[in-house]
Amino acid sequence: MAKGYRKLGRRSDHRKHMLRNLVTDLIVHERITTTETRAKEVRSIAEKMITLGKRGDLHARRQVAAYVRNVEANENQNAIQKLFSDLAPRFEKREGGYTRIMKVGQRQGDAAPMVILEFVD
Repeated sequence: MAKGYRKLGRRSDHRKHMLRNLVTDLIVHERITTTETRAKEVRSIAEKMITLGKRGDLHARRQVAAYVRNVEANENQNAIQKLFSDLAPRFEKREGGYTRIMKVGQRQGDAAPMVILEFVD
């Protein structure tokens, strides 16, 4: 029987915080390097955040604010504002598939498959 998510070798609270941080970093930097299994989990959440950003109503903003950390994206906006003002309009005409995963090789220490997760243009 298949479960709906990967456990990533973490306790549930640690896993949720790690994914939350990775999604926030992806929104702020628009590109992150991580392991392949983490990227596949983050991609699912990030695509849902973009969909909420495209919706743009108050309830969507509150749902995003409940998940995305409130960090500065640049000098005049935070991650939540960047999602709604920069990223969501960029994908207005696109119906899904907002991110791409590019393989970059293996990590030096444990040979874990590493990837770059980024938003498509």
